[in-house]
Amino acid sequence: MIRNQQALRNVVRRYATATGPQARASVPNYELFNQRLTKARSTILENKPLTLAQKILYAHLHDVSSMTSAPVPGESYLKLSPDRVAMQDASAQMAILQFMLSGMKQTAVPTSIHCDHLVEAYEGADLDVARSWQTSREIYEFLQAASQRYGIAFWRPGSGIIHQLVLENYAAPGTLMLGTDSHTPNAGGLGMLAIGVGGADAVDAMADIPWELKAPRVLGVQLRGKLHEWGNPKDVILALAGKLTVRGGTGSIIEYFGDGVNSLSCTGMATICNMGAEVGATTSVFPYTPSMARYLAATQRAAIATAADAQQASYLSADAQVAADPAKYYDEVIDIDLSTLEPGYNGPFTPDLYTPRSKMTDTVKTEGWSDKVSAALIGSCTNSSYQDLSRAASLARQASARGLRVAEGTEFLVSPGSEQIRATMERDGIQEAFEAIGAKVLANACGPCIGQWNRDENPVVKNKETNSIVSSFNRNFRARNDGNPNTMNFLTSPEMVLGAALGGRLSFNPMTDSLVDAKGQSFKLEPPSGDELPTRGYATGRSEYEPLLDHQPSKPIPISPSSTRLQTLEAFVPWNGQEFSNTRVLVTVQGKCTTDHISAAGKWLKYKGHLENLARNTLIGAANAALDGQVNTVRNAISGLEPSVGSIPDVAMSYKQAGVPWLVIADYNYGEGSAREHAAMQPRFLGCNMVIARSFARIHETNLKKQGVLPLVFARPDEDYFIFAKDPHELVVSTHGVVGLNENTPTVQVTVERVQNGKVVETHNIECVHTMSADQIGWFKAGSALNLIASQQKAAH
Repeated sequence: MIRNQQALRNVVRRYATATGPQARASVPNYELFNQRLTKARSTILENKPLTLAQKILYAHLHDVSSMTSAPVPGESYLKLSPDRVAMQDASAQMAILQFMLSGMKQTAVPTSIHCDHLVEAYEGADLDVARSWQTSREIYEFLQAASQRYGIAFWRPGSGIIHQLVLENYAAPGTLMLGTDSHTPNAGGLGMLAIGVGGADAVDAMADIPWELKAPRVLGVQLRGKLHEWGNPKDVILALAGKLTVRGGTGSIIEYFGDGVNSLSCTGMATICNMGAEVGATTSVFPYTPSMARYLAATQRAAIATAADAQQASYLSADAQVAADPAKYYDEVIDIDLSTLEPGYNGPFTPDLYTPRSKMTDTVKTEGWSDKVSAALIGSCTNSSYQDLSRAASLARQASARGLRVAEGTEFLVSPGSEQIRATMERDGIQEAFEAIGAKVLANACGPCIGQWNRDENPVVKNKETNSIVSSFNRNFRARNDGNPNTMNFLTSPEMVLGAALGGRLSFNPMTDSLVDAKGQSFKLEPPSGDELPTRGYATGRSEYEPLLDHQPSKPIPISPSSTRLQTLEAFVPWNGQEFSNTRVLVTVQGKCTTDHISAAGKWLKYKGHLENLARNTLIGAANAALDGQVNTVRNAISGLEPSVGSIPDVAMSYKQAGVPWLVIADYNYGEGSAREHAAMQPRFLGCNMVIARSFARIHETNLKKQGVLPLVFARPDEDYFIFAKDPHELVVSTHGVVGLNENTPTVQVTVERVQNGKVVETHNIECVHTMSADQIGWFKAGSALNLIASQQKAAH
């Protein structure tokens, strides 16, 4: 084992760029990538033409020589060696706590931590950052100390949103990155294969372990033509989400190609890739273009652009045969004509409910949506580039020139993506243009997009009133943004958000409808205009927001035993080697159940480093199929245990204390949404041993496996799911096939007995399917992937 572990390290290190904290990415080792790709082509791939996504994946295979055949999409697992890891402050806490147990002295690949999630939007900008230091100092000091100890670049609160900072500093064409946030694919706009993962997956890369990914399909999206003057790249992904739905991209990488690609800016392509997470895609990527070269040069990475220029045809785009006959080589091809694409609005409550602008006014009436816009929000990691903000500002200037401000009763908030963007926005008059019509500029952080929005005193939140907001965000699940389940968030482009702010109504069409100026005269907005990149270059911003690059291997990491925010992790108990028996059904989840429903954000973000406290929100957003969709309410299956009827986490805790194992029955696409691994760790902590679903979202299924929870899928999802919809508290579940679990036998038999008054009154035998690889079965047996890593590190040393 020691010999194998050392060989593993040697192979991984040949892939990694220089380790230690970095302010910016170094030039990728394209020579090595091409050597690996050439070897894969000549052996397992038999010189078949490849898409861009396949090239990057195969150039990062951990050990091609160990493979005997080409990977089969949807079946085979790839073992990959990522070049980089990026983490945001909410997810980094648990990732670092796990990494501390790995036995590693330093991260094996360049890694960065970005403090963007814990800054609450309230008074604006610097005041909110200062308050975050008061409320989250313990977390920031923990993450900073861990960064110093393990050689991680640390970006302080106020420096910017993780995905914008990665695009500005770390993304590089043709490289592979893991990020502990579902919108990590944002970097695909710079030709990087950037994949959102849970913290345990990030720990793999940080701890010298090959990262495992089920071989994805490649979905090709052909872009033709050029966006019209009111169009924004956001409209591409809004329309695509409407076509694919939140499940349509699962198991696939979305690869864009076609003559329309070269008409898009680098940051515009990043917007499209960012929101690919909303269709369940593994990631999204664009081929290398001149706009990427321009962006690299503008962000002080001209050397990377020079190196990438030489790789454009051979490595950083699909093979010529693929371009000539895309239907032959992509698993599916979708065609989008940019010239006919109109602005879209997606929502409410789901990011795939698409309405084109031309139909929005009528749809508002027919659906009974609240027409009044209570808030308009520009920014987030999806749309906070210089181009986005400069185009929206051009509309703001038209309004202010006419003496107009945002509509009465409409709050207008702007979140810059980074300190670089904020400083440039201030220098070039963009901030002034927004403030002239009534905007409040927030901190360079996620803010309202992830529920960090102090709107509690607003009557619509206080009274849980139905209201509409319009945002340039990427996700709009119920209660996500302000905690009010009746706030309807419509996702659109910054230009449309600005129009909604001025018009004050969803039904207002800024392209065709008139506004009334301060003199009572009606006028129409001219189409927006703006620059792809600042003509005077990017402003540097304030020095305190530069990354901390201070490697101190002996630095102590502070965790107080009395802390309510941080808690040292204890290893989960290994599997006992027996079939599961006497397992109770905690809840049968009905309908959409995202990671927000399983592990809420908002006010709970402060507990992300304290598993025991965070477990108190487990599944509080889940609807119970057995109780007509009641949320966070279940019956206790065990007579005498309290509560007899209670919240899901309270009943789960009563089972844990009584030593009763339990499982969750779930609907389609269970765990869609963010990459938060807490949604797997919390049920595991409370005693969950299985989740049986009609289908899973990719990241969440992997996170369950990482934490030692067995994810199973109904072989007959449209029939067997409903067995659990009636009085699931009466059901007792046992398995046949967990003993002897292996990757070549994907079935597990589940026996379900309904027990009433101590007697079995009915029995069902249900066939379920698992997708566990040999390595993942090793995680399960060890109790978690981390347990296995720790044991391997111990053996190696």
